Amino acid sequence: MNTKVRDVMTDHVVAVRPDASFKELAARFHEHRVSGFPVIDANRRVIGVVSEADLLVKEALADEHGIPAALTGILHHKDHRKAEGLTARELMTRPAVTVRLEDSVEHAARLMYTLQVKRLPVVDSGGFLVGIVSRADLLSVFDRADEEIRSEIVNDVILHEFLIDPAVFMVAVADGVVTIQGSPETNDLGHKLVSKVRQVRGVVAVRDKLAYPPAEQLITGLF
Repeated sequence: MNTKVRDVMTDHVVAVRPDASFKELAARFHEHRVSGFPVIDANRRVIGVVSEADLLVKEALADEHGIPAALTGILHHKDHRKAEGLTARELMTRPAVTVRLEDSVEHAARLMYTLQVKRLPVVDSGGFLVGIVSRADLLSVFDRADEEIRSEIVNDVILHEFLIDPAVFMVAVADGVVTIQGSPETNDLGHKLVSKVRQVRGVVAVRDKLAYPPAEQLITGLF
């Protein structure tokens, strides 16, 4: 999929300064109903991210009685430091993991999945905050009509990019799942076509039903 972060991000982003107090942060979380805020310096460069979880540590560890002894050692260092934090600077996670405007949505999705975060700050080439991208933003690329997806595959991919008569292939799209049938001239052409179809915005999966030429026919055709 060729969709970039810039295509799905929200450019209206609420950020906080490093000296924002615990009370101010709690009020902002309640007001904006989000799970985290970028922390920015005076130049709007992202220096960290503070989340609801960072604030909850203070309440969760206010009284350690009842916490299994095996867990207190694991929680002791980083979480106890955060439990004592009073400002965004002391509570935030650093360095901030960010994405760029031109990063692909796949890259952003991998970061979110790997780091188990719900949103990522978006920065420009200078590292300045320009937006925020959430899980919901990334999933929005699949909110596209089947007929619109099919039209792009037939007209833009098969006809204009591969310069092939669309009648050679049968393309069907149902709930974002593309089924493509037909007989490509070569295995390489068929694989490249399927790979390109997978990159079309809104495609959930591709069912490759192409009739690839047998290997012996390819070899014979070379002589």
